[in-house]
Amino acid sequence: MVAIRLWWSRRARPAGWLALAFLAMALLVTVGRLAPSHPHGTIQYILQRGDIELLVLFPYLLYRFATTFAPPGRLMRLVVTSLTAGLTVFTFALTRFPATGESWSVGFAVYVIAFFVHWTLLSITVTVRLLRAGRGQPSVSAKRMRVLAFAAATLTIALLGTTFATNQSHPGALIVQLIGFASIVGFYLGIDPPRIVRAYWRTPDQARLQDAMRGLVTIAASPPEVAARIAAPAAALVGASGLAVRDDDGHELATWGTVEPDGGVVIAEEGLTFVAWTSPYAPFFNEDELRALHTIVGLTATALDRARLFEQEHETRLALERANELMTNFVALAAHELRTPVTTINGFVQTLNHVGNRLSEPQKVELREALEQQTQRMAALVEQLLDLSRLDADAVDVRPQLFELEPRLRQVIAIAAPEHLGEVEVNVPDNARANVDPHVLDHVVTNLVTNAFRYGRAPVRVTATAENGHLRVAVEDSGPGVAREIEETLFDRFTRAGVARDRVAGAGLGLAIARAYARAHRGDLRYERGDPTGARFVVDLPAV
Repeated sequence: MVAIRLWWSRRARPAGWLALAFLAMALLVTVGRLAPSHPHGTIQYILQRGDIELLVLFPYLLYRFATTFAPPGRLMRLVVTSLTAGLTVFTFALTRFPATGESWSVGFAVYVIAFFVHWTLLSITVTVRLLRAGRGQPSVSAKRMRVLAFAAATLTIALLGTTFATNQSHPGALIVQLIGFASIVGFYLGIDPPRIVRAYWRTPDQARLQDAMRGLVTIAASPPEVAARIAAPAAALVGASGLAVRDDDGHELATWGTVEPDGGVVIAEEGLTFVAWTSPYAPFFNEDELRALHTIVGLTATALDRARLFEQEHETRLALERANELMTNFVALAAHELRTPVTTINGFVQTLNHVGNRLSEPQKVELREALEQQTQRMAALVEQLLDLSRLDADAVDVRPQLFELEPRLRQVIAIAAPEHLGEVEVNVPDNARANVDPHVLDHVVTNLVTNAFRYGRAPVRVTATAENGHLRVAVEDSGPGVAREIEETLFDRFTRAGVARDRVAGAGLGLAIARAYARAHRGDLRYERGDPTGARFVVDLPAV
């Protein structure tokens, strides 16, 4: 009944063979009470031989249970099948079974020898297989396998003992009965041990499991660290040779032991997957452990969520700190850069307002021209600051258009450096067309060409290529190049080369704005050293 209930709850092949084995034993005992020792007639003959055939089938069915997990070799399978089939035919072909005290015929003696060889061979096979399979398994499954192996061995001993202890009043008969009873208890504990027995057997694994679960609740590490801490205890819980922890995208967070490319027991909970490469015995003998592993997967998923939230909170805090620092620096530097033109403009205005009537006309013209220059400088700086604010807020709309590349570049250069048109070389393949946002291209090239004449020397070379709509533009000057000490921070805001601070007007925002526009277009801007000298800036704008 226990074996049948086990099969009914699982519907697995091992449980099915086990249920058939003990169903055969139950029928053996029941039919044995009805089958006559000396049959007369066909029905009695069939009852007697059927009862003996059940005794033949029991070790074979038990053998099929043990070999379901790891199939035997071809030779072993052929020997067992042939021996079982031959013994079955022999059972029904034997004309007469002698009564107690009668002499044995040669045929019956051969039959008895074949019967015991068959039973002993299969019992030894079951015993050895289960004992070997129990090595390296968790406590409960290892003990269940050993108890089943013990039960199979003691049942064989009890069966052999009945041939010698025929006198029921002899002490040997009691010993045989006790061995048979031990076999019954062993089969019961191996098939479906009570919860209290399982809890006792599981004691060695319990501490490690509790430590792992306690660690999941208390640690606040990164997701890979969380997965790495639980991988080894989880693998030990089910006796796995390898275990992989994967997220909902299939990426491996951690592995332990030997991880195979495929196979394994897959346990998924809440977007997290454990793949355990267990022995083939695990699904049958480790059902409680596999259920516990489901719980661990759920707890690990919760711990990973906590770890992700912790990482997000940490990254958000760092981002806020960086943004706050950037804002503070930005305001301070912007105020510093605006102070000079504002102070100059204020001085010119006060001069014109208070002593303008005492100035000569050439002096007034000079003041007005200087006032215009400082006003233009401040307007350009304000425009740059507005550009940065729009780029920081992702408020730049990228609208690609298909256009002829060379005319557009020459137009941009004419506006950016009208006084240096003869010092710019433009190299663009004939009929080259780009599928990018022309306004983004204008902003980037304008900044690069302006910087080339501001910080470098002529001639300036502008080279462009376009393939499948993807645009690459390089602007290279013939100057000394960028100082090595600022190459790493070249694209940071308000970064300017040492002497350029004193001799060249500017706020150090041009390259930061140019790269921000390129990245808003899903492209990038990079710096390369010129050959042999000079600064070379390359912008890539993918077709959107």
